[in-house]
Amino acid sequence: MRAAVTGGAGFIGSNLVDALIADGAGVLVIDDFSHGSLLNLSDAVGRGAELAEVDVRDGAGVHRAMLAFRPDVVFHLAAQIDVRTSMLEPAVDAAVNVLGSVNVFAAALAAGTRRVVNTSTGGAIYGETGLVPTPETTPADPISAYGLSKQTAERYGRWFRRSHGLDVVTLRYGNVYGPRQDPRGDAGVVAIFCDHVLSGSRPRVFGDGSQTRDYVFVGDIVAANRAVVAATDLSHDTYNVGTGKEIDVLTLVAAVAEAAGVEPTTFTPEFRPARAGEVRRSCLDVSRARDELGLTASTDLMDGLRATLGWVRTMSPGEPTDVPPRGRAI
Repeated sequence: MRAAVTGGAGFIGSNLVDALIADGAGVLVIDDFSHGSLLNLSDAVGRGAELAEVDVRDGAGVHRAMLAFRPDVVFHLAAQIDVRTSMLEPAVDAAVNVLGSVNVFAAALAAGTRRVVNTSTGGAIYGETGLVPTPETTPADPISAYGLSKQTAERYGRWFRRSHGLDVVTLRYGNVYGPRQDPRGDAGVVAIFCDHVLSGSRPRVFGDGSQTRDYVFVGDIVAANRAVVAATDLSHDTYNVGTGKEIDVLTLVAAVAEAAGVEPTTFTPEFRPARAGEVRRSCLDVSRARDELGLTASTDLMDGLRATLGWVRTMSPGEPTDVPPRGRAI
């Protein structure tokens, strides 16, 4: 198999690249390296992965890379994923997530790609719904520009399927965490809390801490991508990927302390005002992926937290990672 991975130098993308290389696939990483790191790909490059430094907003560049490589499968993970950025700079968010996705779909079609696995959000696309855990049949009603741009990208994927026969399958992720997630940029809360507990600082909680999320380990996300590629006859074009377990922020704080071997009384939150665009409850109904793809999240939260803590310990203290928002690799 020949596979192209947009955003392949990032947190999730590089974990997927390593798994594909281990499977014996030929891999092309398409990334602009605005947030992804070559360090994440050091092993993959040594084992033959090819690199194309291209921003997904550059349609001509994406086309050149795809046509030169001719992938059988494209995993589209490059995105702007920060809700705060999307609320402050919706045009930037839309340019990356909507225009960038259209460029990737069009290039995959031109290259004769068999299937595109599109990455979307289960955490932001449904909005404030009363049905939790939330199935794929729930109408999308995002309250953030990020959720709206990912919904629009999904609809373009369906348009390419209907109008051009391109097999686009979308995976809607829960809140992904694990090794290679950068705790010092605009990363997910798990990596940030792990950084805080290791540095002896208090975790910052936005809102009252009762907000809930479905925290899913990156290894289970990689398994979902591989399962979609292996499936020959899919009944649907959209699948939630998560654990189906709803965990509030304060419970997560206590779990991080326990995983780090720290007394919970010494790791107490510093509360900040709630942030615009973030839903209060999010948890995914994963029965469709379980029944049709055989997927069950296999990583226990405590095991996942220990693996993430191990990764954060390897990072240089205070290493700066913030850069201007671009076509970031997630």
